[in-house]
Amino acid sequence: MDIRMPNLDGIEATRRIAATGTSPSILILTTFDLDDYVYEALRAGAGGFLLKDARAEELCEAVRLAAAGDALLSPAITRKLIESYTRRPPASTHPAQLAELTPRELEVLTLVARGLSNADIARELVVGDATVKTHVARIFSKLDLHDRAHAVVVAYESGLVQPGTA
Repeated sequence: MDIRMPNLDGIEATRRIAATGTSPSILILTTFDLDDYVYEALRAGAGGFLLKDARAEELCEAVRLAAAGDALLSPAITRKLIESYTRRPPASTHPAQLAELTPRELEVLTLVARGLSNADIARELVVGDATVKTHVARIFSKLDLHDRAHAVVVAYESGLVQPGTA
């Protein structure tokens, strides 16, 4: 998906596709690395964001990751997101949106936001992979999330996870 398209911009097109509930993987490929575009694309349901100057190998890998349901942000975008989050004051309480989550779901969301896979989370929490998948599915349902990238955004924006914390 491109950000700027005739008739309908890529963010609105992404939002409409994501709203169908079919959960397609949407990868944004654009020349524009403006923070607002990145945030809005992820909020709209995009699972990845690459700049058009990405190497062919990076683009192929991004498509493979998106098809597998994983997320990818170009390194330049990731760096800008981290810089943006580090400038924010820490949140003292979790917003009402996270109040629906159980303590274990908050723990799982925190680990998702830190980049752990389901298998890694299972090892960390000493539970089975199926248990982690159940927790992740419930988190996505309760918070109306599209994918792991969206979960990461929510975790950081809510203050559940702070940049630089282990």
